[in-house]
Amino acid sequence: MKKVILPGIIAGFVLLAFSYVALYLLVTLMPSLAEQYYNPVFSQEGEKTILYFLHPFVLSFALAWFWERFKGQFEGSWLLRGLELGLVYAIVASLPAMWITFSSLALSFQLVASWFAYSMAQAAIVGLIYAKMNP
Repeated sequence: MKKVILPGIIAGFVLLAFSYVALYLLVTLMPSLAEQYYNPVFSQEGEKTILYFLHPFVLSFALAWFWERFKGQFEGSWLLRGLELGLVYAIVASLPAMWITFSSLALSFQLVASWFAYSMAQAAIVGLIYAKMNP
């Protein structure tokens, strides 16, 4: 259990920090993409904002379960195993979710593609943490 809880908490905080860095880079490097968040499709309600900040922990513990269950399927160095977890998550979970999001909401392809890349990066970061701390 110690091999799951501690890495899960660490991964959650690392992802939270990563989300702040990614947001800063988005606004700085791609302001036109960042402007799309003013679309009314995005909730601006303050009471749900906490859910955004809890997402890194939800993701880290969901991937902790997945890692614990399937880590034996990933071969190679810890670096390769961690990155492969990111790729598997992107293909199995993010791609279908982004596909339906793009096809059903009035969002630009660039915005949805950035979410896909971001989710793959998040999962790879978590994968690297788990591969190192819980081989």
